[in-house]
Amino acid sequence: MASDNCTFCKIIARRLPSRIEYEDNDIIVFHNQLGWVPVMLLLAPKEHITQIEMWQNGDLIARIGKLAVELGDKHCPDGYRLVSNVGKDAEQSQPHSHVHLIGGTKLGMYLGGPMRGHR
Repeated sequence: MASDNCTFCKIIARRLPSRIEYEDNDIIVFHNQLGWVPVMLLLAPKEHITQIEMWQNGDLIARIGKLAVELGDKHCPDGYRLVSNVGKDAEQSQPHSHVHLIGGTKLGMYLGGPMRGHR
């Protein structure tokens, strides 16, 4: 069920502009506008579900994973990273489930800044 407050639901409904890379009946892939690295794709189910629900749905996450590998190989032949933030401590900013595909440059050891509480 779509959410009126969800940015991704608005993109899926074409109420917000986006550069769509791929779309079928269940999944949409669009370019992230943040532009931190050359390739930033978001792979999301069209249904508004949580991160946990997406990961617990074996068929859906398998399809998203297969698509992520195909698009990663196409756009980032030298390597890419797949990231799925779950919860506030992981900096999950959207309630709509999704996987980040990032690459197009050397990414380094970690995605963000220093790991808090890790020595």
